[in-house]
Amino acid sequence: MTLCIGGKMNDLTHLAEPYKIKMVEPIKVLSRDGREKAIKEAGYNTFLLKSADVWIDLLTDSGTAAMTDYQWAGMMLGDEAYAGSRNFYFLEEVVRDIMGYRHLVPTHQGRAAEHILSRYYIKPGDHVPGNMYFTTTRLHQEMAGATFHDVIIDEAHDPYTELPFKGNVDLIKLEKLVEEVGAEKIPYITVGAPVNMAGGQPVSMANMRDVSHFCRKRGIKVVLDAARILENCYFIKNREEGYKNKTLKNICRELCSYTDACTMSAKKDAYVNIGGWLSMNDEDFFTEAKKQVVVYEGLHTYGGMAGRDMEAVARGFKEATENEEIVSWRIAQVEYLGHGLMQADIPIVRPIGGHAVFVDAKAFFPHISQDEFPAQTLAAELYVESGVRTMERGIVSAGRDPETGKNRYPKLELVRITIPRRAYTNSHMNVVIEGVKNLWKRRNEIKGLKMVFEPESLRFFQAKFERV
Repeated sequence: MTLCIGGKMNDLTHLAEPYKIKMVEPIKVLSRDGREKAIKEAGYNTFLLKSADVWIDLLTDSGTAAMTDYQWAGMMLGDEAYAGSRNFYFLEEVVRDIMGYRHLVPTHQGRAAEHILSRYYIKPGDHVPGNMYFTTTRLHQEMAGATFHDVIIDEAHDPYTELPFKGNVDLIKLEKLVEEVGAEKIPYITVGAPVNMAGGQPVSMANMRDVSHFCRKRGIKVVLDAARILENCYFIKNREEGYKNKTLKNICRELCSYTDACTMSAKKDAYVNIGGWLSMNDEDFFTEAKKQVVVYEGLHTYGGMAGRDMEAVARGFKEATENEEIVSWRIAQVEYLGHGLMQADIPIVRPIGGHAVFVDAKAFFPHISQDEFPAQTLAAELYVESGVRTMERGIVSAGRDPETGKNRYPKLELVRITIPRRAYTNSHMNVVIEGVKNLWKRRNEIKGLKMVFEPESLRFFQAKFERV
C-alpha cells in the first residue's frame, strides 16, 4: 500500500499527520468470543454497544474529535455567566466573519437548531425538498407537519457513478415539485453540503448559486445544513473551476451568501465534542428563534452550551478555516482508507467523500435481501471480525413511511465507516482495511438479521435484531 497522501509523493509533510500527540487514551480489544457476546447483548445494533467493548470506534465523526491545545487553553477562559457570556460574543464574531450571517443563536447541537427552524417555518401540509434526507432533519420536518421530498440528482443514488458533485440539487425535480404543490406550500429547501446519506458527496458552488436564484424568485427560503461545510468548501476548492486559489474562508462566505439560514452541528467541522448553532439573516426569524431557544435550550447567549464549550467551538471553527492543512489532512485520511478498500476490491461509494467511507452492503451481500438488513448485518459482523464499530445507513435508517407505515426501501444500502477528526492514525485505518478484507473472504457464509424490537422513530438508534 502506498504512503502517498493527497497525491504529493515528493512532499514529505504529507506522509504524516500534521500534529503531534500530547495525550493518549488506552484502548483494548475484546476477544472474539467477547465480541460475539457483546454484539448479541446489543441486539446486533452497534449503537447499543458499550464504548469499553469497542477497539476502534468509527461509529460517527460527531463530537468525537480530538481538540487542539489552543481549544483546551480556551476552555480555561470560560465565562459561565448566565447572560451575556463573553464566549458567546466571540463565537458570534467568528461565525459572522467566516459565514457572513447577521445573527447567531447557539444550541447544544445541530438537531436542536433543526427543531427551532422547523417549528418556525413549517405549517401542517407544507412540503420541504432537500438533496436527500437526513434522519433527524426529516423527522423534525415531519413532526412539524411537512412532507419531505428528495430532489437530489439521480446519480447520487448510484454508488459507482463518478461525478465531482453528486450532492447537487436537481433543478428540474425542484421545479416539478413547485408546479405540483405551489411555491406557497414550500417554506424552504434544505441543502446538505456535503450530503451525508449519499456518501459524503459535495455540492458545487454553481449549483448552490442556481438553487438560490430559483428559490428567491419564488419566495422559497434556502437553508444550509452546514455541519461539514469546510469539507464541502475543500472539494469546491479542489474540484470546481475558479476556486483553486481561494481560501476556505472566502469559499465558505460565498456558499453561505446563497442561503438565508443555516443549521450547524459544531461537533463536526468546529472540531469539538458538543455544540451547535442556528444562523440567519432575517430579523423576525432571529427574534422568534431567541424565544424558542429559551424554552428548549437555555438563554439566547448560551443556548445549551457552557461558556467554555462556546469558546472551544469558536476556536475550533476558526482554526479549521484558517489552517487548511487541518481539513486537507482529514480528507486525505478518509481517502487513505477508501483507496485501501478499493485496492482489495471492496465495493464502496465513489468518489470517496469527506468524512467517511461507505461500503455498499447490497454488493457485499447480494444474497441478503433488504428485508433482512444487509447493512445492519455488515456493521454487526465487522465488529465481531475486528472490534471496529461502524454504523448502518440503509433500510433501518430510512425507517417507515408515516402515512402507510411500510418500510422505506432506499436505493443505497450502506455501512458508514466514519473517521473521527485527529483521533486515529493510519495504522488504525490499516486494521479496518484488514478486517473488512477478512469479512469479504467469507461473505457468502453470512446470513441476515430479523428485527425483534422497533421503536416508533429513528429506529436505527434503538432497534434490536437477531440472526436469521
